[in-house]
Amino acid sequence: MRRLVGERAGGRCEYCLIPEQMTLAAHEIDHIVALKHGGATAPENLALSCVLCNKHKGTDLASIDVETGELTALFNPRRDAWSDHFEVHGEELVPKSAVARVTVRLLQLNHPRRRAERRLLVAAGLLPGPR
Repeated sequence: MRRLVGERAGGRCEYCLIPEQMTLAAHEIDHIVALKHGGATAPENLALSCVLCNKHKGTDLASIDVETGELTALFNPRRDAWSDHFEVHGEELVPKSAVARVTVRLLQLNHPRRRAERRLLVAAGLLPGPR
C-alpha cells in the first residue's frame, strides 16, 4: 500500500509538495480521516505526507478559518486539487481558499524554516516557482 500511495503522490508530500528524496526522514502515510474518526486504511483515505506536515496535522480534520470564524475542513488530497487551493509565491505558500488558509495555518506551511526550505527547493527547480 505504501508503494501505491507514494507512486500516486509522485514521491512528494501531498500537503507541502516537498520531494521525499529532499528530506532526512522518509515520508509517512497519513490517514486523511484518522482511524479514531472512522477513517479506513484504504487508498482513498491515505496520503503521502512529510514528517512535519503529518506531525502538525495529526488527527485533525478541520480548523477555524481566522478570516471568517467558520469551522473549515483541511485540504484533502483525495478530494481537492492542490492548485485550486494553493500557489507558490517565492518561498511562500499563498492560500487561494478557506480550505488552504486553515491548512497553511494548522500545518505551519509558512513557518520561517519551511519558507527557507521552499526557497532552496524553488531555486533548485524542485518545486513550482513564483507566479
